[in-house]
Parts: sequence; structure tokens; C-alpha cells
Amino acid sequence: MAERPMWEQIGTSFVQLYYQQFDTNREQLGALYVCISLLSDYPVDAINGLLMLPFQKIQHNITSQDHQPAPDNCILSMVVGQLKVDNDPIMGFHQMFVLKNMNDKWVCSNDIFRLALYNFA
Repeated sequence: MAERPMWEQIGTSFVQLYYQQFDTNREQLGALYVCISLLSDYPVDAINGLLMLPFQKIQHNITSQDHQPAPDNCILSMVVGQLKVDNDPIMGFHQMFVLKNMNDKWVCSNDIFRLALYNFA
């Protein structure tokens, strides 16, 4: 079997590290972003937006992830999974990252997150 492309290895490693840190100590996530990083739904910078989330405990379960090379030597990563926040029911989510190599370090320049909630009314 052929070795996975480098961009897929980097994307997979990033996703594994991101959710492990998110579930155990969100403060560590700051190292994965830069000052220009954009995070959907939060009017402040990415790391402060993540630290301000209004829950105590979260647990992610990744069901699929896809990675593609993108222009400007970036990697586009799409994640689908489930999460459990505090005592709330399990919810589905989708998250997309744009990873960029800056100073020989892969960081997240863009982060779009959505809960998979449906309103059939």
C-alpha cells in the first residue's frame, strides 16, 4: 500500500492534536493559531474566542476527516463528528480548517465550525 501524501499526514496529525487539546486543556490551543487567524462566530481573535466558550467539559468523537492540498502551500481539512458538552445530549458537528506553514510550523489560519442542528418545522 502506498504511503499517504504529506498533506494528508499533516492534516491528520493536526486534527488529532487539535481535538486532544480541545478536550483536555483549551488553553494549549493558542499554539495552533496565529494573530491573523479567523474563527467563525466569534468577534474576537481565535484563541480568546475558544477560551470564552460557555462550558466546562467537552468531548469530541471524530467520525471522518478529509484533507486536500490548497493554494499558497496550505492544507484544507474538513472534519465531521459528534461532541458532548457538559450534560447536554450528543450533537453532530462539522469543522473546516485551513492550515498554513508559517516559520516551519503548521498553524490554523482559518477555522469554520458548525453544529449539525436541523429545524424541520
